[in-house]
Amino acid sequence: MIDTLRKKMIWICCTAVTVVFAVIFSGIYMIGTNMVNVTMDMMADRISDGNGVFRPFDQENPMPPGMNRFPDFFTEETPFSTRFFTVWITKDGEIIGANLESVSSVTESDAYEYAEKALAKGTERGWQGNYRFKVFDSSGRTGIVFVDGSTNRSTAGALLITAAVVLSGCLLAIFAVIVAVSKRVVRPIAQSYEKQRQFVTDANHELKTPLTLILTNLDIVEQELGHSEWLDDIRVEGLRMSQLVEQLTTLSRFDEDSVSIEKTLFSLSEICQDIIAEFTPLIDKRGLTITTKIQPEVMFYGDEGAIRRLITILMDNAVKYCDSMGNIYLSLASRRQSQLIIENSSSSIDTLELNRLFDRFYRADKVRTAGTGFGIGLSLAKSITEKHNGSIKAYKASPGRIGFRVILK
Repeated sequence: MIDTLRKKMIWICCTAVTVVFAVIFSGIYMIGTNMVNVTMDMMADRISDGNGVFRPFDQENPMPPGMNRFPDFFTEETPFSTRFFTVWITKDGEIIGANLESVSSVTESDAYEYAEKALAKGTERGWQGNYRFKVFDSSGRTGIVFVDGSTNRSTAGALLITAAVVLSGCLLAIFAVIVAVSKRVVRPIAQSYEKQRQFVTDANHELKTPLTLILTNLDIVEQELGHSEWLDDIRVEGLRMSQLVEQLTTLSRFDEDSVSIEKTLFSLSEICQDIIAEFTPLIDKRGLTITTKIQPEVMFYGDEGAIRRLITILMDNAVKYCDSMGNIYLSLASRRQSQLIIENSSSSIDTLELNRLFDRFYRADKVRTAGTGFGIGLSLAKSITEKHNGSIKAYKASPGRIGFRVILK
């Protein structure tokens, strides 16, 4: 149980940190991408304003206010170091020429191909390969300016890779710290749980002897004094107390992480059939009906005695709390995993706290009327299921009907 708690804590912490780091990296990526697009668009705007020519910055053509945000990027040398070309197109869509003076690696046919692909996108701005383009109108014709952004994109990519490496390293370091610290974090819980478990174990041992002595002496007294309703009451309560002690002992054993269970291969289908046969007289006596859907030859590798007890607990719970003249349904199926479903009529389902049904000593009967159980059975069923790496869930099957689903892996 403590190991499970520690693993859950590690998983939750690591997941939370991973999500935070993923958000940080996404933010860096979005900001970096936006910065590249903005700077490239500014250059494309400058060229389109110059009718296909990157005008130098001087007193007559000063740097636009928006470019002042990037003092280290835009300088007086930027017009001479920027690689770009412009393609001119008529209003009818016919390519009439290209200006390739500021680029050397693009031929005229390449420029026309870039223009056709850019126009096919149907947007004013965008990327075509490593070129940022802008479509603009000038003197009755359409121009498409392409600005080389390979350097900017490679720089941004290098920064992203650096950020990814740094964040990944930090993430691994944090994971290592979480794993190392998790033992110390759960230690107080482990100590408290161990004290509780030890108390239950010691109390069980201390109660077994006097209970056995009481029941033994009760038989002797009954032989000497004869049958008596008071002696019957003592015997009933003594047997209930013995049952409680036995359940607590079993529950404590299944909760220990160090205790392993003896596993064998057995038929779940046969166990379900046997348990149904055992409960049939009680079901008939209470005027209930039962419907079953059991897949034959469902095999499972586990502790046969524990699984039998698990199904018995769920069936006993279904019979005990089923409405008068109600119906019980049991289903067993297996594909990749074995799935057991037990449902029963329950008019009080709307008042039940389904998320608390597996808590120890929890009972829907707040008055804790005698004969309504100890509130340990479902907790024991959960411990047995988890010991087999399975899961159990209580759910509202339909209005006025409660169900329990067990997945055994």
